[in-house]
Amino acid sequence: MADPLPVILVPGLVCSARLYGPQLPALWPFGPVTIADHRRDDSVEAVARRILDAAPPRFALAGLSYGGYIAFAIMRAAPERVAKLALLDTQARPDSDEAKAGRRKLMAMAEEGKLNDVVDMLTPKFLSAKHAKDDRLRQIVRDMARETGVAGFLKQQRSIRARPDARPLLPSIKCPTLVLVGDSDTLTPPDLSKEMADGIPGARLAVIPDCGHLSTIEAPDAVNAALAGWLGG
Repeated sequence: MADPLPVILVPGLVCSARLYGPQLPALWPFGPVTIADHRRDDSVEAVARRILDAAPPRFALAGLSYGGYIAFAIMRAAPERVAKLALLDTQARPDSDEAKAGRRKLMAMAEEGKLNDVVDMLTPKFLSAKHAKDDRLRQIVRDMARETGVAGFLKQQRSIRARPDARPLLPSIKCPTLVLVGDSDTLTPPDLSKEMADGIPGARLAVIPDCGHLSTIEAPDAVNAALAGWLGG
């Protein structure tokens, strides 16, 4: 067996450590696993610095959605410390004006004490149509939102709105990279994952069937197999 490689997992918007609950048993044989706390800063650069300050010298890095944006910030700041990279249900492009306006509306709702309503609006976009009415998955989303809280949600949204375009970074990524996406992901569709995989030298693209945006909880077995192949390869 190869030497243990620490693994850092970064959750998505309004998501907590529960997002990676199904992955822990599959990943721990490869090395110690840390799930980053991304609720405390309002820029991807600041979140990246916080993670790097606490991280071991070399590690494997995986981020889903907003976690992918943070992963790109880590790659800009300290690429030599990332041994392997996994980009799950995310994109390299910055927000469009329309997306920024949508975020402002959700932030206003949260500030008015309507975070639960925000979650109800987001859940059908987080999950594929096949699983959108799955009570267990819907409860996980509600629990993650509660654990994130209004202040954390607002900081995350400000961070996402201000993130830079990561497409120019892609050709410089030299570590083994997995790009993974659910085939029914409507928030960051598969064509955006293909764009990333095509832009990163040697990257592998995995498209998970019957799966939406929160692939780690919606299709854990398929995601775990892909991550195990990434870490063990």
